[in-house]
Amino acid sequence: MAAEGGHGAATSSDYISHHLQNLQVCKAETGEWVWNQCAGNPIAINVDSMFWSVLLGLIFVVLFRGVAKKTSAGKPSKFQALVEIIVEFVDSSVKDTFHGSSRLIAPLGLTIFVWVFLMNLMDLVPVDWIPMAAGAAGIPYMKVVPTTDVNVTFGMSIAVFFLIIFYTIKNKGVTGFIGELTLHPIAPPTRGLGLIAAPFIIAFNFILESVALLAKPVSLSLRLFGNMFAGELIFILIALLGIYQLPLHFGWALFHVLIVTLQAFIFMMLTIVYLSLASEKH
Repeated sequence: MAAEGGHGAATSSDYISHHLQNLQVCKAETGEWVWNQCAGNPIAINVDSMFWSVLLGLIFVVLFRGVAKKTSAGKPSKFQALVEIIVEFVDSSVKDTFHGSSRLIAPLGLTIFVWVFLMNLMDLVPVDWIPMAAGAAGIPYMKVVPTTDVNVTFGMSIAVFFLIIFYTIKNKGVTGFIGELTLHPIAPPTRGLGLIAAPFIIAFNFILESVALLAKPVSLSLRLFGNMFAGELIFILIALLGIYQLPLHFGWALFHVLIVTLQAFIFMMLTIVYLSLASEKH
């Protein structure tokens, strides 16, 4: 079946595949760098995801830095008022959730919330606009929502994972970190014949707690990726309707604003919760 709405003779599956394909570059076996011939290459770089995530991060920094430099207590601008609301919201969320002591957590929470929100917000741009402009410039593929790329969401969650380990060791020491992995949830016996079973209990605890620890970044990344990828796919399916897509597009966009905001909030809150658990001493 040919795709409608001016998508040419391409079939619906071709149209969907094209919009879900990243602009990639990788090193071929010959040693040369090649574009969009990276199937099965584990070190391929998704150039479009990198570009849009860095660009949106810079936009966040420039906008918030500009507000910080021009802060006025007398008559703040509307954008300054909006930024202050966001900062106060994140600050109160951190105070209510993070039970340790760190000057990094509030700025980290603000960065995560705004950056993820901006990346998610790109999903509201009509799916054909930027890819068509890129195609006119000779760029065959262009995905504009970085959070629909599992590599981006995993990258952020891995950074959070290393922070979890850092805060655990910082607040509980190396022995405390090892103790959390080996002495919970079942306390091994310390006297009597039960000592025989202690190594097996410690090994069981280690396997159980290691899985729970590794599940944090995995669930953090897949939750964001899954929700945003599904939302993007629905926009693409709606676009197949051509001009008849408009009512459905705007209706889904209005609903998707909630998802965009909620997923940014969830990613921020889970990060704060995980770091709070890493900072608390049992």
